[in-house]
Amino acid sequence: MRLRVLLEPHHGATYAQIRDLARAAEQAGFDAFFRSDHYLGIDANDTTYQPTDSWTTLAGLALQTERVRIGTLVNASTFRLPGQLAVEVATVDQMSGGRAELGIGAAWYEREHQYFGIPFPPLGERFDRLEEQLAILTGIWDTRPGERFSFDGKHYQVQDCVSIPRWASRPKIIIGGAGAKRTPTLAARYADEFNGALGLDVRERYANFRRICQDVVGRDPAEVRLSATLPVCIGSDPADLERRKESLGEPGARLLAAGVTGTAGDVIRAIEDLAGQGADTVYFHLYGPGDVEHVRLLGSEVVSRFLPEAVPPLPI
Repeated sequence: MRLRVLLEPHHGATYAQIRDLARAAEQAGFDAFFRSDHYLGIDANDTTYQPTDSWTTLAGLALQTERVRIGTLVNASTFRLPGQLAVEVATVDQMSGGRAELGIGAAWYEREHQYFGIPFPPLGERFDRLEEQLAILTGIWDTRPGERFSFDGKHYQVQDCVSIPRWASRPKIIIGGAGAKRTPTLAARYADEFNGALGLDVRERYANFRRICQDVVGRDPAEVRLSATLPVCIGSDPADLERRKESLGEPGARLLAAGVTGTAGDVIRAIEDLAGQGADTVYFHLYGPGDVEHVRLLGSEVVSRFLPEAVPPLPI
């Protein structure tokens, strides 16, 4: 079981806060540190939100961490052109020695786009664009030295590209969500990992994904990792838990309702149940940008139960 941190800070986070959390995740034995790709928080009226760019900060983490894999869950496909994103991710992968992964989706947060002047097409067009982007991303990355890559789509065109970015280890692609058709179909065609999205019950989503792999795409579903995203909040004692819950406010409480709030034992049981449903990877969805102690507590009380002996946590 891979256990990962996914940071979606409820008021945004400075790079220093993100760096400290990533280092704490590495020290605590987590497999990876991921961050969301948002310029606005879950409360659109939050005037204190501090936006940072995902791949800019991940480039910093590539040099300031040693072991954890790093990536996004998930990139808004509307934010970057596909060729540009292919180069950005490959650059971070080189910088990190092959630790970069790309989660990508069709984007959903219209207000965020309005705030920063980013076009937000209708949902159907966003999925069409996402499909073309995935074809370009994988096409560019899989083009061998000396060969050329071209793509003629409705929304994007690539002409005879011979300037191919070099990665240290071909970045993995993650696609996920609760949708029953287009999302799992795109994952079956292009992804190395299918994420069942938030929640404790992903069994039907996994079964639907496996069916699409076999019956629609003709791919062995065993080739694809299955992951889930689990909002978690624990405390060293009841008072510590209440303090942590109160610090997240009402928006955080809404997200935690889809996960586990309680003890380390509660989180362990949830992970074991997700494993029984087919998950091999779980992202701990965290919201406190300055709460390094929460990451350390999860590491010592939860992650340590799942670590193979060959991968001990680093000294804190």
